[in-house]
Amino acid sequence: MAGRLGRAHRARLSVPSSDTAIAALSGLLSDEGERITRLWSKRLRAETYEVEVPGRDLRAPLRHLLDELARLLESRGEDAVRLWPEVVRSHGAFRYDQNFDPEDLTREFKSLQEVLLYVYARRNGGVIHADVAELVSELVWEADASAQASYARVLKTEEVRFREAAVMESVLNHVEVGILLAETDGMVSFASPPVSRLMGVPMRAVVGARAASSLGPVLTQVNARHPTGEPFKVHDMPFLRALREKAPVRGVMMQVERPGGGDATLEMSATPVWEEDQVLAGVIQTFSDRTEAAVKTKALENAHDEVRRLQGQLLRRTRQQALGQLASGAAHALNNFLNVLRLRITLLQREYKPEHVEALDKTVRQIGELVARLQEFSVQRTEERVANVPVDQTVREALELARGELEQREHPVHTELDLGFPWGVKADAGFFRELIVNLLLSARDRMEGGGTLVVRTRPAGEGWLELRLEDAGRPYAQDELAGLFDPLRRDPGAPQFSLFLAVARTQVQRWGGELTVENRRDGSGASFIVRLPRFSDVSTGAPPPSAQLMPPTPGGVPRLPTRARRVLVVDDDLDNARMMAEVLGEEGYDVQVAHSPEVALRIWEKHPYDAALLDAVMPEMTGWELAREFRQRTPHALLAIVTGMDVRGQNRASLAQVDAVFRKPIDVGALDDFLSQTRGEEEASEEVSEEDGPHDATH
Repeated sequence: MAGRLGRAHRARLSVPSSDTAIAALSGLLSDEGERITRLWSKRLRAETYEVEVPGRDLRAPLRHLLDELARLLESRGEDAVRLWPEVVRSHGAFRYDQNFDPEDLTREFKSLQEVLLYVYARRNGGVIHADVAELVSELVWEADASAQASYARVLKTEEVRFREAAVMESVLNHVEVGILLAETDGMVSFASPPVSRLMGVPMRAVVGARAASSLGPVLTQVNARHPTGEPFKVHDMPFLRALREKAPVRGVMMQVERPGGGDATLEMSATPVWEEDQVLAGVIQTFSDRTEAAVKTKALENAHDEVRRLQGQLLRRTRQQALGQLASGAAHALNNFLNVLRLRITLLQREYKPEHVEALDKTVRQIGELVARLQEFSVQRTEERVANVPVDQTVREALELARGELEQREHPVHTELDLGFPWGVKADAGFFRELIVNLLLSARDRMEGGGTLVVRTRPAGEGWLELRLEDAGRPYAQDELAGLFDPLRRDPGAPQFSLFLAVARTQVQRWGGELTVENRRDGSGASFIVRLPRFSDVSTGAPPPSAQLMPPTPGGVPRLPTRARRVLVVDDDLDNARMMAEVLGEEGYDVQVAHSPEVALRIWEKHPYDAALLDAVMPEMTGWELAREFRQRTPHALLAIVTGMDVRGQNRASLAQVDAVFRKPIDVGALDDFLSQTRGEEEASEEVSEEDGPHDATH
């Protein structure tokens, strides 16, 4: 029945096969078993704080249960739902010896469900798939019922041994789990008061009668049905199935309508009772109220669906709005740079002076740096690359990106930098810069009348950074502060900003820090505070731009280039290709130009060159694909990509095909250093980098 109900659940929810959920949960337990055990024991200790637990080690029995579950999921697949409760059965007796109450046992498995869903969501970017949630719920319910049955059996044995039947019945009156005893002929011989409360009708007519004739009217009266909506028949009762199959029946769900109004969801399990000579003595069936769990599970699924939808909208809108806002300021800065270029060119046309050329070169570098920062902000990152990020430098870069949008308004927002943290933090450089930019723009939106935005960096205690953005907007009310990070706020205009803050806080927490907000003490605005641990290595120096990392070939043999004399330039932009050839020719290289990958391959086939400079984006074939063709033909040739785009979207396999990446506008000196390198075999072996990608020479 459990398998049939599982299939009915999946048909109703239109989710993939349970094989996917089993594989996902098995992988989760395999990879995160230690974390799940730790969180489970922590929650259990908090939930059962009144229980005097013999010994201090809560983890050992929990880890044993999780290891057995992982083994069953991997080896038995769907049968794990049926087999794991058998493993858990002894756990109820074990908890009885530790003075657990039945409610503590239920809370223990509820905590397991919450921890599994939490770790799964964290592992999958905040998403909980319905089929995985259903599998987790089914496993937890089965385990709880099995442990409760074992607990009840031990309890009954102990009470009969040391008390009398009257004491036993008195105890059962106060147990939340209803208990029903059935004889081998199907007659119900006992039902505890919770059974009547859970079913919503008196069970007097059932006790002492054959279930086949007495239970039917009761099920009809309460409109009993399966979760799929099908009527619940007498032969579906777990204790009758256990009598027929002579085996435990776990996790049978039934929905009933109580006379006072409202539906209730009940979970029922049945366990055969055997005499010492292995003769069947009867069956014990338990009833548990899962109404709250079912409602919460549904609400959790709906909430996660809503969060996932809103989060997707937020990330798209936040990036689009931020890019649109930054583009306005960037256009202003670029126009200023272009105006300087035009004026310098005018002066250079009238009279040649070296300082005009130097100024032109400086302006071109400034344009390149601005475009590079915009590209870094807009690149679609799929994973974090945590490294040592210099804080004060990153704050300045973020401010340069946002300065135009902050200051070019009717009521400009001026920034005051008070930077005092010359070290680094452990974070992703791109995400950290993007976080600061978004906080700057959010502060700008709060300061509609303009004003001064103060950005401070300070050490906070030993080994911590405190980054403060103090705006001059309206202070938050206390109820606003309490719900500012709630992604499901319904206030007008709040969801997008609150969801951004929730995502940002989660991101900062992944780096081991925290993001908070508070009103300024003088009542002049609010402060957003980022606290992050200082990077253990205080050195923030970057390798020199001209340093080129030479990755090994796929076969493991390092590339050993000699000085490149003959260079092939491949670029579909004629002006770029010709100017590159002219500049390299002045440096003494023999340069050939190809305006398409097809022409470049024909030239290379006739006579391979020492080096090739490849444009990344071309109509017929990308530079990365062309590099792969050249590498197959001439493994030791120097290959470099020359591009105006950000290369972090490229996969590692593509990056491994080239020896360097140069960003436009290109630094001719660094390019000459790259092409003119001469290395012997011994020297090259010492310089081969352990990295699996080329150096991004950004100039």
